[in-house]
Amino acid sequence: MSLAAEQQVKRKRLRIRWRKQDTELTLLALPTTIWYILFCFLPMFGIIIAFKNFRISGGFLSNVFNSPWVGFKNFEFLFKSNDAWIIIRNTIGYNIIFIVLGIVLPVLFAIMIGLLHSRRASKVYQTMMFLPYFLSWVVVSAVGWAFLSFDKGILNQMIVSTGGDPVNWYMEPAYWPYFLILLNIWKSLGYGMVIYLATITSLDSTYYEAAVIDGASIWQQTRFITLPMLKLVIVMLFILAVGRIFYTDFGLFFQVTRDSNSLFNVSTTIDVMVYKQLKSATLGMAASAAFVQSVLGCATILVANWIVRKVDRDSAMM
Repeated sequence: MSLAAEQQVKRKRLRIRWRKQDTELTLLALPTTIWYILFCFLPMFGIIIAFKNFRISGGFLSNVFNSPWVGFKNFEFLFKSNDAWIIIRNTIGYNIIFIVLGIVLPVLFAIMIGLLHSRRASKVYQTMMFLPYFLSWVVVSAVGWAFLSFDKGILNQMIVSTGGDPVNWYMEPAYWPYFLILLNIWKSLGYGMVIYLATITSLDSTYYEAAVIDGASIWQQTRFITLPMLKLVIVMLFILAVGRIFYTDFGLFFQVTRDSNSLFNVSTTIDVMVYKQLKSATLGMAASAAFVQSVLGCATILVANWIVRKVDRDSAMM
């Protein structure tokens, strides 16, 4: 037997042999595995509700099995609605902007904070930017109302004090795309920045020391060291964000706009529409919408990963 064949046999034996470390790692992963089975895989059985006229008359399983099949009838309200184009446009359009700004701005601020010499100032800025992430959209909606209210809003009071006329902001759809984008970035910027900043702080400082010796400027260090090192994290978060391009933050588009009918064309997304449909529709319609979002989200992740793999194989997730 050749040396290469012997090494291959040894590798196979090492793979088959169960070690104490394998037991420890298995026990460590067991709670997470059980959680995923109970809350992620087991509920997938409920997908069949999307193809049934789900009726509540007893236990859950009896309801599922006894409800009549309706085929793809539950999916019709998603595509036959007169406002389907507006809803899809809002959902995808806002998410494209959120994805682009959600990568560019956190990376920019992470690099800026990473260049600070004072650790105390760095911690203060991180905390200040991260705090909005923990605020509920209900709280943000109340703060927004305090600024944008027609009669008592701070913004209108400032306009009136300068001789202008108050604006009924909740009746003016032209301003709200900017408001929604600004609020989303304000709330999520700190979270994304912390992820990139953690990657930057873990980089080997010898790269920068060698660059300084070679006379590299701050811009050159950022361009040729920091950004290439961040590429893997940026691509990974980009692929995950693309997978949720058919989902939107319900609180942002429903709570902050206070469900104003005047803002329908600029604030109604798939999630908001499903919520409103549930008032007069069936549970099967809501399940069908969630099913479509999940399938399309999975497809976009695979497509995005395939494109990344074609451009740079090492940066792909799969």
